[in-house]
Formats: sequence, structure tokens, C-alpha cells
Amino acid sequence: MQLTTDPRAAARALAEGHLAALPTETVYGLGARADLPHAIARVYATKGRPADHPLIVHVRDAGAASAWTTDAPPYAHDLARAGWPGPMTLVLPRSPRAANFVTGGQDTVAVRVPSHPLMREVLDVLAGLVDDPDVGIAAPSANRFGHVSPTTAAHVTAELGSLLADADVVLDGGASSVGVESTIVDCTGPLPVLLRPGHVSADDVRRITRLELGASSDVRAPGTLASHYAPRAGVRLVASDGLEGLEGVDGYDASIGLLALDDVPTPPGLVRLSSPATADEYARVLYAALREADALLLGTVLAVPPPPEGIGAAVVDRLTRAAAGR
Repeated sequence: MQLTTDPRAAARALAEGHLAALPTETVYGLGARADLPHAIARVYATKGRPADHPLIVHVRDAGAASAWTTDAPPYAHDLARAGWPGPMTLVLPRSPRAANFVTGGQDTVAVRVPSHPLMREVLDVLAGLVDDPDVGIAAPSANRFGHVSPTTAAHVTAELGSLLADADVVLDGGASSVGVESTIVDCTGPLPVLLRPGHVSADDVRRITRLELGASSDVRAPGTLASHYAPRAGVRLVASDGLEGLEGVDGYDASIGLLALDDVPTPPGLVRLSSPATADEYARVLYAALREADALLLGTVLAVPPPPEGIGAAVVDRLTRAAAGR
């Protein structure tokens, strides 16, 4: 495994069919060329990911996304114009280019145009190397399946370094600026359906499309299992007024961590993992705080969620799924 800050090194590895852990504005992804079945098979094996769990294809622009999709409704074009490049994934009917090994056997494909400058440079260089302006990189989060997503290159190497081959690359692009995975919107029906909350909120989708959200979808999407994003420590969601006197209560480990906004005081005996000032900052530090809890060998993390508006809804979603892991 090569650790580098050079996007050209990552692009060369991908062009040759190797893996590259890549920085995006959301989290780090474990990337492979989306048209190479043997490379995609390595992504699944490295992550321990179920074969029917679809991947997100990252592309350079909306034009490239159209090469992987078909029959996009007008509101999907509205979302693409407003949200790309950025932390939003659209699920659309797939074109022949999107094979079963990327879609998890579904008739749909998830596509995204990322905004991280190094990820965009990797896509540009890769397009030149393989002479394909529409080349896609399938890049689920660069961690073992169901575990806490990585937001730094150090997180990736700590969890996957021993599983990557010598020719694979980890591209260090600093800490992810958003910190939680992209919003996923199912665009296959008459109304958009929010499959996974993220930085782009439900209200954003309504505002952009001028439509109400649909109520249900049959699409399988990444990161939507009941238990996901889970550290080894047990995660429990609590209200701020429920913290008093919790230390030493039966059912809690002797070592307890606390994750909450900075206006929530730390009860005696608890380890403060982070004190974000806003919901946006909470999202940025969330996964690093959960990883810190494991590094400190804490048995329990008490999480006081932020208000569930905007990106706060995504934080609540990730914490709820992390809590379901124990």
C-alpha cells in the first residue's frame, strides 16, 4: 500500500485495476474503476460487504452521470444542477454501462459528482489515462462493512491498511469537510424519495424540486441497514436532561464517553469525546469521536443528538444506526 498526496498516483492505480482510498467531502471512499468487475470484487472482499449491497458511482459531471443512467425525470435534473458537485447521490434507472456488479443486481444505479478537489483531479486524470470522459469510480466508505466510516487517511490505514495490496494507494486529502455520507435521493418515481439523509436536507430537496417527498421506495441503498456506522463501544442516545447521575448506573460500563453539543455539560466521571458548537461541526467530528471512543477502550458512548433539522437529521440517523449495533 502506498500513502500519497498525489492524485495522479491514485489515478494510475485505478487505471491499472488496483484500489485507491480517496478523499471526498463526505467521507473517504474505497475506490475502484466501476467498469472492472475484478476490481469491484476486491472492494467487496476488502470491506466484507454483501454482494447485493449496491455501490455509488462517482463521476466528473452531470454529462458523465447521464452515461450511467437513463430516463431521468425533470426533477432529477433540477437536483443535479443545484447539488452537483456536492454531497448528494441520485438513484436512477441504469444504462447498459452500469453492470450488476455495481448495482447489486438492481435495475437502478446510484451516481454522484463529488466536490473534493483531489477526488475531482483523480477523476480528470483517470479519464485521460483510460480515454473515457465518462469513467466512473465506485467508492463505498473505506472501512469494514458496518463499521464507522473514515474521515481521514489515518482512519483508512488503521482499519484497512493490512488488507490492501502493495499496488493499492491511499490518497491523503486531509479531513473530510462534511463528515457524514452523501444524501441519497431515489429519482425513479414521480416524486423524489429520501433514502439516506445527509448534508442536503429533505427541505433542500423540496425547495429544489418544488415537490413533496414520496413516502416509500423499493430501492436498496448504501448505509440504510438498521445497524450501521457502529464502533465497538455501545452507543446510547440520551437527552441532555437525562445525563445527571448516569455514571455508575447498572448496565453502563465503568468507562463512559460523552458526545454532545458544547452547551451540554459533562457529568463527573464521563470522558468528553467532543464538544461541537453546531450541527455542522457535530457531523464533521462524529466519526472521529466514535473512533476515539474505541481507541480509549470505552465501553459506552452516550450521545446527545443535535436538533434534527438540516444536517442534524443525518447525525441523528447515523447515531441511531450506530446504537442499533449493540
